Amino acid sequence: MDRADRLGMPVQKHVRDGRLLIRQIDLAGVSPGEFTHLIVEGTKQEGTDFVVIDSLNGYIKAMPNERFLDLRVQELLSYLAQRGATTLLTLAQPAEFASTSRNQPEVSYLADSLLVLRFFEAHGEVRKAISVLKKRSGGHELTIREFQVTNAGVWVGEPLHDFQGVLTGVPNYLGQHKPLFAAEEPRAGES
Repeated sequence: MDRADRLGMPVQKHVRDGRLLIRQIDLAGVSPGEFTHLIVEGTKQEGTDFVVIDSLNGYIKAMPNERFLDLRVQELLSYLAQRGATTLLTLAQPAEFASTSRNQPEVSYLADSLLVLRFFEAHGEVRKAISVLKKRSGGHELTIREFQVTNAGVWVGEPLHDFQGVLTGVPNYLGQHKPLFAAEEPRAGES
């Protein structure tokens, strides 16, 4: 909540009003079935219509020997969808974009939309990029864009046309040397 406050997104009021429920779960002490049960019961009691699991990596690491992790995640997401809840999952990827680990479930096929946030280096700075890899219904943005989270909100820049390899984390700069964005925060109305 402190981090959200510092980003200009105060959530404490919504927690006090009962509109937002935040639960920290120690996955080391919870089985896959218990984790699912906590979410199912929470959505029944609270009338939840939006669920965020941050992150799926913790769920995976807490159950390294679980053979049916993909099915457990699929069952949970199917249940939430049937209840009319939108679910947002975060999952940190290995450094190599296309790499998959044997312990990492393949859940992208379950997603209606798939956003990839990526760090990359350019001109001696660590930058962030965003791209839409999947949108189940209709067309979607095909470009890779730089983005920042600032006190003024989320800023999404112009497409990174002068780079190749941003999604791998090792981009190759093809353009002229110029900054991608000004050092100061974007002005109101710029996005």
